[in-house]
Amino acid sequence: MSQPVSQESLRADFLWTPEGWQADGRLAVDASGRLDGRAEGDGKRLGRWVLPGMPNLHSHAFQRAMAGLAERRGPGNDSFWTWREAMYGFAAALDPEALQAIAAQLYVEMLKAGYTQVCEFHYVHHQPDGTPYAQPEAMSLALIEAAKEAGIALTLLPVLYMTGGLDGRPLAPRQRRFGHAEVSDYLRLLEALRAHESADLRVGIALHSLRAVPETAMRTLLATGAAQTGPIHIHIAEQVGEVQDCLAVRGARPVEWLLDHAEVDARWCLVHATHLTGHETSRLARSGAVAGLCPTTEANLGDGLFPLADYLDAAGALGVGSDSHISVSPVEELRWLEYGQRLVTRHRNIAARGEGASVGETLWAAALRGGAQAAGLPLGALEPGRRADLLVLDDEAPLLAARDAGSAMDSFLFAGNAPLVRHVMCGGRWMVRDFRHHDEERIAARYRATVAALAARG
Repeated sequence: MSQPVSQESLRADFLWTPEGWQADGRLAVDASGRLDGRAEGDGKRLGRWVLPGMPNLHSHAFQRAMAGLAERRGPGNDSFWTWREAMYGFAAALDPEALQAIAAQLYVEMLKAGYTQVCEFHYVHHQPDGTPYAQPEAMSLALIEAAKEAGIALTLLPVLYMTGGLDGRPLAPRQRRFGHAEVSDYLRLLEALRAHESADLRVGIALHSLRAVPETAMRTLLATGAAQTGPIHIHIAEQVGEVQDCLAVRGARPVEWLLDHAEVDARWCLVHATHLTGHETSRLARSGAVAGLCPTTEANLGDGLFPLADYLDAAGALGVGSDSHISVSPVEELRWLEYGQRLVTRHRNIAARGEGASVGETLWAAALRGGAQAAGLPLGALEPGRRADLLVLDDEAPLLAARDAGSAMDSFLFAGNAPLVRHVMCGGRWMVRDFRHHDEERIAARYRATVAALAARG
């Protein structure tokens, strides 16, 4: 593990703040890995452009190892639902050791790309036949250990998953390893995991979706003391079919129904809030909840496009996640969040809602705020009391040549695909130096051996 910075004063030619770039920015990092307000003297120069690390608000770590394996057409029209069957087959092969190897590799990739925290929406709880492991939290602990290996901050979101559809059908055989028969079983898992919380680890709760959690179970869980603190995440309105099923069974659209039946507030993150009416859009924005957007996965799965302009105009909170990890890059998530809007509207600069506003600055700032809120950790800004999570862009990158504070962020997000994140600090520790993670060779070698073994088993 990289050693923490100890009471060090740092400076940047330009430092990203909630108000934008600040020239000659100063930072002080204390021995606990937090930022404080006592930067003294000139300090050690970090680089020209220094900005907060990005929270990743939605991840299914195991799916990184199947990225690219579901891109051949089947006998009919492929969709999210046909992809889901391929995902179930892959999930069936996992054990705690394999999950840790895959997650550690993914988390290294996240750090190198500029994510310094991840919200892990974790539902692969049990053995493939649904039997709990001897240690019921074994799969969750594999993720905790993977995050420690990589050095990334983790918000672990163990998932309540109980039914196979909005009609209450039982779990299908390949869903059984995800499920809990009773809310009390889930609460015991939550209690065991919260014993591991630390400055680098927060444990929240997740409802898989309205189709997987009956109304009575949702109400029971949300009424417990365990649900009164920490973030609450849920998949919502990802697919048109999901909206149609909810209308047929519950007489309302998913976001509409949730807002009517739960006290949705700033602790909530509604992931894939893709299919919204104008009324739902404004209600979601007013609730204070975060819209969790995963544009590369939503594009890969053919989900649809979020109503970004209307939501921003309503002052809604949003963040981004890499979800299925078909791509692991906050730059690409934000780029495609904007590009999807350009394609559907045939206009440019959609996220910039006022004359002279920057698309890149608007999106980066929004994703920092919303991601930190969804994570439930002191992240997302280089301010006293926050974690010392920061990115140093490459001073030597041609893509940033001759850029000033008015153009640097837009060039970072929209000028190409060359890696621009040179150094990464997470919790006061340098995890990435000169584009390399301090333990990437060992972690990558284990990952290669793991996926080779999974492939050999079919």
